[in-house]
Amino acid sequence: MVNSAQIASFQKKILTYYQKNHRNLPWRTTTNPYYILLSEIMLQQTQVDRVIPYYQDWISTWPTIHDLAQASRVDVLKKWIGLGYNNRAVRVHELANTVSTTYQGDLLKAMKETKLPGIGPYTQHAVRIFAANEDLTTIDTNIRRILIHEFHLPESISDEELQSLAHQCLPQGKSRDWHNALMDYGATFLTSRKTGIKPKTQQSKFEGSDRQIRAMILRYLLKKSKKCSILDIQKALHLSMKERKIKNILKDMIRDDLVLEEDNRYTIKS
Repeated sequence: MVNSAQIASFQKKILTYYQKNHRNLPWRTTTNPYYILLSEIMLQQTQVDRVIPYYQDWISTWPTIHDLAQASRVDVLKKWIGLGYNNRAVRVHELANTVSTTYQGDLLKAMKETKLPGIGPYTQHAVRIFAANEDLTTIDTNIRRILIHEFHLPESISDEELQSLAHQCLPQGKSRDWHNALMDYGATFLTSRKTGIKPKTQQSKFEGSDRQIRAMILRYLLKKSKKCSILDIQKALHLSMKERKIKNILKDMIRDDLVLEEDNRYTIKS
């Protein structure tokens, strides 16, 4: 059982570290819920240094959620390409359409009222924390590792138990700074390598993976104005794998709303 003295000591440790070592990140200079949502989705399984130029370019191109809602699917994917996990671009574009039309652009209201498609509890809470400083908790890989290490917990601890502890540790009225502090402490000091605590899920190797082939196919189709056959794709990308394998990858891309198929020919879904 964690007592109040332990929690007070933990809070002081984390906030002192943050005061001296905080990172200056562009999404920390705003309370715009749309910008914060965008950063949260871009940061999923992608390193901060890679995200920054994409984030800045994106908000320059589509400065409001209404602007993004009016953009074409093709333009959105072109802007995202190279960041990885391209179905995230589809998700944020569809979300922008929903919020723009149903909630008149009020993203915070949408996050409070309903479970939005493709947006889980972590992201919903993160947007409300960083945009409105609400007294909520959310646990990412860094925060999970910190709580386990600092309170000497088993790695098998349940999500419910960890969530309860996170709520006990939250300094009321300081949710935004507290979560930024935890994330910086975990990302720059108490790393996975230092603690040996592994994340619950690990990103698979990109080189030679289906994800790499998906990215190659997406880039190719974004450049084409006509529908392409599997043979077209195979030749253009110099793919040595069997046609069935390419077709299965395309099926996954269709399922993820990235690609359309008609008469065994493929194009980007517009």
